[in-house]
Amino acid sequence: MTGKVFLVGAGPGDPDLLTLKGKKLLQKADVVVYDRLVSRAILAFSKKKALMIDVGKEAGNHKVAQDEIATILVHHALEGKMVVRLKGGDPFVFGRGAEEIEVLQAHGISFEVVPGISSAIAVPAYAGIPVTCRNIASAFTVMTGHAALATEQLAIIGSDFRKSGTLVILMGMERLASIMEQLLLQAWPETMPVAVIRAGTTLDQEVVVGTIATIAQLVKAHALKPPGLIVVGDVVRLRETHAWFEEKSVRELYALAGEERVFPDGPLR
Repeated sequence: MTGKVFLVGAGPGDPDLLTLKGKKLLQKADVVVYDRLVSRAILAFSKKKALMIDVGKEAGNHKVAQDEIATILVHHALEGKMVVRLKGGDPFVFGRGAEEIEVLQAHGISFEVVPGISSAIAVPAYAGIPVTCRNIASAFTVMTGHAALATEQLAIIGSDFRKSGTLVILMGMERLASIMEQLLLQAWPETMPVAVIRAGTTLDQEVVVGTIATIAQLVKAHALKPPGLIVVGDVVRLRETHAWFEEKSVRELYALAGEERVFPDGPLR
Protein backbone atom coordinates (compact mmCIF):
# COMPACT_ATOMS: atom_id res chain seq x y z
CA MET A 1 0.00 0.00 0.00
CA THR A 2 1.33 3.41 -1.00
CA GLY A 3 1.99 5.90 1.77
CA LYS A 4 1.26 9.59 1.86
CA VAL A 5 3.32 12.77 1.87
CA PHE A 6 2.45 15.82 3.96
CA LEU A 7 4.07 19.10 2.95
CA VAL A 8 4.19 20.94 6.27
CA GLY A 9 5.16 24.54 6.89
CA ALA A 10 7.33 24.77 10.02
CA GLY A 11 6.79 28.50 10.42
CA PRO A 12 9.43 31.22 10.83
CA GLY A 13 11.52 29.78 13.66
CA ASP A 14 9.79 30.07 17.04
CA PRO A 15 8.61 26.52 17.85
CA ASP A 16 5.37 27.91 19.31
CA LEU A 17 4.46 29.19 15.84
CA LEU A 18 4.27 25.68 14.38
CA THR A 19 0.62 24.82 13.72
CA LEU A 20 -1.16 22.22 15.84
CA LYS A 21 -1.73 20.10 12.74
CA GLY A 22 1.94 20.25 11.86
CA LYS A 23 2.91 19.09 15.33
CA LYS A 24 0.40 16.21 15.26
CA LEU A 25 1.74 15.02 11.90
CA LEU A 26 5.33 15.14 13.13
CA GLN A 27 4.37 13.00 16.11
CA LYS A 28 2.99 10.33 13.74
CA ALA A 29 5.38 10.46 10.77
CA ASP A 30 7.60 7.50 9.86
CA VAL A 31 9.94 9.74 7.86
CA VAL A 32 10.71 13.46 8.29
CA VAL A 33 12.50 15.22 5.44
CA TYR A 34 13.49 18.64 6.72
CA ASP A 35 15.13 21.89 5.62
CA ARG A 36 18.17 23.60 7.15
CA LEU A 37 16.23 26.42 8.84
CA VAL A 38 13.85 24.14 10.75
CA SER A 39 14.79 24.39 14.43
CA ARG A 40 15.81 21.42 16.52
CA ALA A 41 13.02 22.28 18.94
CA ILE A 42 10.49 21.59 16.17
CA LEU A 43 12.27 18.45 15.00
CA ALA A 44 12.11 17.20 18.60
CA PHE A 45 8.34 16.78 18.20
CA SER A 46 8.91 13.82 15.88
CA LYS A 47 8.54 10.31 17.26
CA LYS A 48 11.66 8.50 18.45
CA LYS A 49 11.64 5.88 15.72
CA ALA A 50 11.17 8.34 12.87
CA LEU A 51 13.81 8.42 10.14
CA MET A 52 15.18 12.00 10.07
CA ILE A 53 16.59 13.15 6.73
CA ASP A 54 18.37 16.50 6.50
CA VAL A 55 18.11 17.98 2.99
CA GLY A 56 19.07 21.51 4.05
CA LYS A 57 20.17 24.12 1.54
CA GLU A 58 22.12 27.31 1.97
CA ALA A 59 23.64 29.80 -0.42
CA GLY A 60 26.31 28.08 -2.50
CA ASN A 61 25.86 24.74 -0.74
CA HIS A 62 22.93 22.54 -1.72
CA LYS A 63 23.45 19.47 0.44
CA VAL A 64 20.79 17.57 -1.51
CA ALA A 65 19.63 18.59 -5.00
CA GLN A 66 15.94 19.33 -5.52
CA ASP A 67 15.50 16.33 -7.84
CA GLU A 68 17.02 14.08 -5.19
CA ILE A 69 14.67 15.46 -2.52
CA ALA A 70 11.70 14.54 -4.70
CA THR A 71 13.18 11.07 -5.21
CA ILE A 72 13.48 10.61 -1.43
CA LEU A 73 9.82 11.54 -0.93
CA VAL A 74 8.69 9.15 -3.65
CA HIS A 75 10.88 6.29 -2.42
CA HIS A 76 9.57 6.33 1.14
CA ALA A 77 5.95 6.91 0.14
CA LEU A 78 6.06 3.92 -2.22
CA GLU A 79 7.30 1.86 0.72
CA GLY A 80 4.03 2.68 2.45
CA LYS A 81 5.47 5.24 4.85
CA MET A 82 3.87 8.37 6.24
CA VAL A 83 6.25 11.12 5.16
CA VAL A 84 6.40 14.70 6.44
CA ARG A 85 8.23 17.10 4.16
CA LEU A 86 9.02 19.85 6.67
CA LYS A 87 9.80 23.26 5.20
CA GLY A 88 10.69 26.55 6.85
CA GLY A 89 7.91 29.13 6.68
CA ASP A 90 5.15 28.08 4.27
CA PRO A 91 5.54 25.36 1.61
CA PHE A 92 4.09 27.60 -1.09
CA VAL A 93 6.06 30.80 -0.35
CA PHE A 94 9.35 30.20 -2.18
CA GLY A 95 9.34 26.69 -0.72
CA ARG A 96 9.22 24.77 -4.04
CA GLY A 97 6.22 22.90 -2.70
CA ALA A 98 4.43 22.99 -6.06
CA GLU A 99 7.39 21.32 -7.77
CA GLU A 100 7.45 18.48 -5.27
CA ILE A 101 3.70 17.98 -5.66
CA GLU A 102 4.11 17.59 -9.42
CA VAL A 103 6.56 14.73 -8.87
CA LEU A 104 4.26 13.06 -6.33
CA GLN A 105 1.33 13.30 -8.74
CA ALA A 106 3.42 11.75 -11.52
CA HIS A 107 3.95 8.71 -9.28
CA GLY A 108 0.34 8.50 -8.10
CA ILE A 109 1.22 9.41 -4.51
CA SER A 110 -1.40 11.19 -2.41
CA PHE A 111 -0.42 14.31 -0.50
CA GLU A 112 -1.67 17.11 1.71
CA VAL A 113 -0.40 20.65 2.22
CA VAL A 114 -0.29 22.08 5.74
CA PRO A 115 0.31 25.85 5.52
CA GLY A 116 2.84 27.48 7.83
CA ILE A 117 3.23 31.03 9.09
CA SER A 118 5.44 32.75 6.55
CA SER A 119 8.55 34.58 7.71
CA ALA A 120 7.53 37.34 5.30
CA ILE A 121 4.93 38.57 7.79
CA ALA A 122 5.97 36.96 11.09
CA VAL A 123 9.58 38.14 11.20
CA PRO A 124 8.72 41.80 10.63
CA ALA A 125 5.99 41.45 13.28
CA TYR A 126 8.53 40.17 15.82
CA ALA A 127 10.64 43.22 15.02
CA GLY A 128 7.70 45.55 15.68
CA ILE A 129 7.13 46.21 11.97
CA PRO A 130 3.65 45.65 10.48
CA VAL A 131 3.84 45.03 6.73
CA THR A 132 0.65 47.05 6.27
CA CYS A 133 -0.70 49.95 8.31
CA ARG A 134 -3.53 52.38 7.68
CA ASN A 135 -2.30 55.63 6.10
CA ILE A 136 1.25 54.27 5.74
CA ALA A 137 1.24 51.06 3.69
CA SER A 138 -1.79 49.62 1.95
CA ALA A 139 0.00 46.73 0.24
CA PHE A 140 3.14 44.61 0.41
CA THR A 141 5.21 42.62 -2.04
CA VAL A 142 7.40 39.62 -1.22
CA MET A 143 10.33 38.60 -3.41
CA THR A 144 13.61 36.74 -3.17
CA GLY A 145 17.05 38.28 -3.18
CA HIS A 146 17.57 36.95 -6.70
CA ALA A 147 14.42 38.66 -7.98
CA ALA A 148 15.28 41.92 -6.22
CA LEU A 149 18.42 42.14 -8.34
CA ALA A 150 16.41 41.85 -11.54
CA THR A 151 15.64 45.24 -13.08
CA GLU A 152 12.46 43.98 -14.72
CA GLN A 153 11.13 42.70 -11.40
CA LEU A 154 11.65 45.98 -9.57
CA ALA A 155 10.38 48.00 -12.52
CA ILE A 156 6.96 46.40 -12.01
CA ILE A 157 6.78 48.15 -8.65
CA GLY A 158 5.72 51.66 -9.62
CA SER A 159 6.03 54.98 -7.86
CA ASP A 160 2.62 54.62 -6.19
CA PHE A 161 3.78 51.45 -4.46
CA ARG A 162 6.98 53.09 -3.28
CA LYS A 163 4.86 55.76 -1.60
CA SER A 164 2.36 53.43 0.07
CA GLY A 165 3.74 49.90 0.00
CA THR A 166 6.18 47.60 1.81
CA LEU A 167 8.81 45.49 0.11
CA VAL A 168 9.87 42.27 1.88
CA ILE A 169 12.91 40.48 0.51
CA LEU A 170 13.70 36.90 1.55
CA MET A 171 17.13 35.28 1.16
CA GLY A 172 18.73 38.61 0.28
CA MET A 173 21.29 39.35 3.01
CA GLU A 174 24.29 38.22 1.00
CA ARG A 175 23.25 40.54 -1.82
CA LEU A 176 22.15 43.44 0.38
CA ALA A 177 24.45 46.10 -1.06
CA SER A 178 23.58 45.17 -4.65
CA ILE A 179 19.87 45.14 -3.89
CA MET A 180 20.02 48.61 -2.35
CA GLU A 181 21.91 49.87 -5.42
CA GLN A 182 19.22 48.41 -7.64
CA LEU A 183 16.50 50.14 -5.62
CA LEU A 184 18.26 53.48 -6.05
CA LEU A 185 18.49 52.87 -9.80
CA GLN A 186 14.72 52.32 -9.76
CA ALA A 187 14.22 55.76 -8.16
CA TRP A 188 13.58 54.62 -4.60
CA PRO A 189 14.56 57.51 -2.28
CA GLU A 190 17.86 56.95 -0.48
CA THR A 191 16.21 58.04 2.79
CA MET A 192 13.62 55.25 2.63
CA PRO A 193 13.78 53.23 5.92
CA VAL A 194 15.13 49.69 5.77
CA ALA A 195 15.31 46.98 8.42
CA VAL A 196 17.39 43.82 8.27
CA ILE A 197 16.26 41.11 10.66
CA ARG A 198 18.44 38.11 11.41
CA ALA A 199 17.06 34.87 12.92
CA GLY A 200 13.66 36.45 13.35
CA THR A 201 11.19 35.09 15.96
CA THR A 202 14.00 33.26 17.81
CA LEU A 203 16.04 34.22 20.86
CA ASP A 204 18.91 34.95 18.47
CA GLN A 205 16.93 37.67 16.69
CA GLU A 206 18.91 40.77 15.75
CA VAL A 207 17.57 43.88 14.02
CA VAL A 208 19.49 46.63 12.26
CA VAL A 209 17.63 49.68 10.97
CA GLY A 210 18.89 52.25 8.49
CA THR A 211 18.01 53.63 5.08
CA ILE A 212 18.55 52.46 1.53
CA ALA A 213 21.73 54.55 1.50
CA THR A 214 23.12 53.34 4.84
CA ILE A 215 21.81 49.86 5.61
CA ALA A 216 24.52 47.83 3.86
CA GLN A 217 27.28 49.54 5.83
CA LEU A 218 25.34 49.26 9.10
CA VAL A 219 24.78 45.53 8.64
CA LYS A 220 28.47 45.08 7.89
CA ALA A 221 29.40 47.05 11.00
CA HIS A 222 27.13 44.87 13.15
CA ALA A 223 28.51 41.71 11.50
CA LEU A 224 25.04 40.29 10.83
CA LYS A 225 25.09 36.95 9.06
CA PRO A 226 22.34 35.02 7.22
CA PRO A 227 19.63 33.86 7.60
CA GLY A 228 17.91 37.19 7.42
CA LEU A 229 15.06 39.18 5.94
CA ILE A 230 14.95 42.71 4.52
CA VAL A 231 12.02 45.11 4.94
CA VAL A 232 11.88 48.32 2.88
CA GLY A 233 9.24 50.98 3.48
CA ASP A 234 7.91 53.66 5.78
CA VAL A 235 6.40 51.03 8.11
CA VAL A 236 9.95 50.40 9.38
CA ARG A 237 9.65 53.67 11.33
CA LEU A 238 6.96 52.06 13.50
CA ARG A 239 9.57 49.83 15.11
CA GLU A 240 10.52 52.78 17.35
CA THR A 241 7.17 52.50 19.13
CA HIS A 242 5.96 48.99 18.26
CA ALA A 243 9.01 46.84 19.07
CA TRP A 244 8.08 44.23 21.69
CA PHE A 245 10.25 41.15 21.22
CA GLU A 246 13.56 41.14 23.04
CA GLU A 247 15.32 38.12 24.52
CA LYS A 248 15.12 39.47 28.07
CA SER A 249 11.42 40.28 27.89
CA VAL A 250 10.59 36.92 26.31
CA ARG A 251 12.46 35.00 29.01
CA GLU A 252 10.57 37.00 31.65
CA LEU A 253 7.27 36.24 29.90
CA TYR A 254 7.84 32.48 30.03
CA ALA A 255 9.09 32.69 33.60
CA LEU A 256 5.86 34.42 34.63
CA ALA A 257 3.92 31.67 32.90
CA GLY A 258 5.83 29.06 34.88
CA GLU A 259 7.43 27.62 31.75
CA GLU A 260 11.04 26.88 30.98
CA ARG A 261 11.84 27.36 27.31
CA VAL A 262 14.20 24.66 26.02
CA PHE A 263 15.87 24.73 22.62
CA PRO A 264 17.64 21.40 22.08
CA ASP A 265 21.07 21.84 20.50
CA GLY A 266 22.43 18.32 20.74
CA PRO A 267 22.70 15.85 17.84
CA LEU A 268 19.48 14.56 16.34
CA ARG A 269 18.86 10.87 16.10
